Amino acid sequence: MRVTNVMMTNNMKSNINANKNNLAALEQQQSSGKKIQRPSDDPIIAVRALKLRTSVSEITQYYEKNIPDARAWMKVTEDAMTRMDEVYNSINSYCVQGANDPLTAEDRTSIIQNLQELRDQIYQEGNSDYAGRYVFTGYKTDTSLTFDNYQNDVKYTITEHLDYTDILVHTYVEGAYELEDYEADSPDANVFAEAPTKKDCYRMQLSYENLLPDEVSDLTVTYYDEEDPENNEVVEYSVTAMLSTDENAYQPEGGEVYFLYDTGELVMGEDVYNEVKLADDFQLTYQKQEFEKGDTRPQHYFDCTSIALDSEGEEIEDSLIEYNLSQYGDGGQQIYYEVSFSQNLQVNVLAKDCIGNEMNRCVDDIVYAVNDVIMTEEKIAEVQKMLEEDGITDEQTAALTQLMEQLNTEQVLKTKIMQERFSRGITVSASAEDIVNKASADLGSRGVRLNLTESRMQDQQVAFTDLMSSNEDADLADTIINLSSAENVFNASLNAASKVVKNTLMDFI
Repeated sequence: MRVTNVMMTNNMKSNINANKNNLAALEQQQSSGKKIQRPSDDPIIAVRALKLRTSVSEITQYYEKNIPDARAWMKVTEDAMTRMDEVYNSINSYCVQGANDPLTAEDRTSIIQNLQELRDQIYQEGNSDYAGRYVFTGYKTDTSLTFDNYQNDVKYTITEHLDYTDILVHTYVEGAYELEDYEADSPDANVFAEAPTKKDCYRMQLSYENLLPDEVSDLTVTYYDEEDPENNEVVEYSVTAMLSTDENAYQPEGGEVYFLYDTGELVMGEDVYNEVKLADDFQLTYQKQEFEKGDTRPQHYFDCTSIALDSEGEEIEDSLIEYNLSQYGDGGQQIYYEVSFSQNLQVNVLAKDCIGNEMNRCVDDIVYAVNDVIMTEEKIAEVQKMLEEDGITDEQTAALTQLMEQLNTEQVLKTKIMQERFSRGITVSASAEDIVNKASADLGSRGVRLNLTESRMQDQQVAFTDLMSSNEDADLADTIINLSSAENVFNASLNAASKVVKNTLMDFI
């Protein structure tokens, strides 16, 4: 084959250009530190780089953002429950003191003040928030657990479910005397002939007191048939609304249930109790409008509706809001964080699972019982003062002495009831403490899982970063050697070209 000067020149240019491109590529690798500058340089490296960069970005999101955020939420929740446990422990100690020690009126007043403060602190802990989001209120993170101030411009219709464990024996004193029963002008000792007595009834405490007497439903009692749910037995008992101060309020007639709306109690006689004590569920719907500061919001615990009221107490049209907790099933309103690939972790604890209303009502019971004893002691002190007055007649003395005897009996009975209330406070506080500890332990187990996930994400972040670097980054030592070699080759090609192109036709004439 005949080789011409043009062919040699073209080959020379092609080789010089190829060597120059190789030199430029290696120079870019050294200056940028990357193996390729554009996908077309090496599609395989480019595709692998996209996948690895996506993985590293996701892992970084989990490890540096999601996991710390989840841990912070759980830490706020855990700290709140730790403080609740301490509060319940303090309540238990005060209840032990009230149940066992011979207390003065001043001591009892101090105890109930402390119990009320501690009770309020429990629900204040329930208002704990993380970055402005309340941690115990499920999906309603913008709504506090309790009312911030007194409120009476919204009416709630609440459906509350109870069970047979909520039926308690309620002890009260019947036949107590008041100072007004004594008439100084016509004293009669026979008026105080009958001594006060202690009686029992069966009652269920609702979660609230000071309820509205209107629109209360019948008490619906359900016996579940696990083998055939369609054959569950449902029985309704007529409910009569009345005040706890009404006569015979704690002595329902046969087959009746009394709804004491001022104290939030359902009272049933022994006949009804014997009929329903094996029931699985008790359901009652009632209304409440006035809420004190610190009262829990019903929407966090019950299926309920709320409707706003105007200044005259009339319902505002189109202001009805329905809260249906049952729509979420047994899972409740759990908040999940994605902490790893296809791994979601629950970070919240619901108030209804760790902060019940039973302790609240138990403290109310103790306060009522203590105040009853204090009032009786005040009546005794007043009668004693009347007996020491000058000019008292024999008839007055006899009547006051008889009244004093009955008041002493009343004091003994009410003191015993007070101690029983404190004893129940010991049981309720211990039970509440167990519930909080159980919820805290469950949260702690999720925290352990989060720590393990964090450790795994840390290892994966390092591993995937190394893989990404290995795939994309140029080896600097090799690049320098290759660049030096390419430079030598390029210079050699230039030197060879100079020998070829310097010969022209004139050299052969």
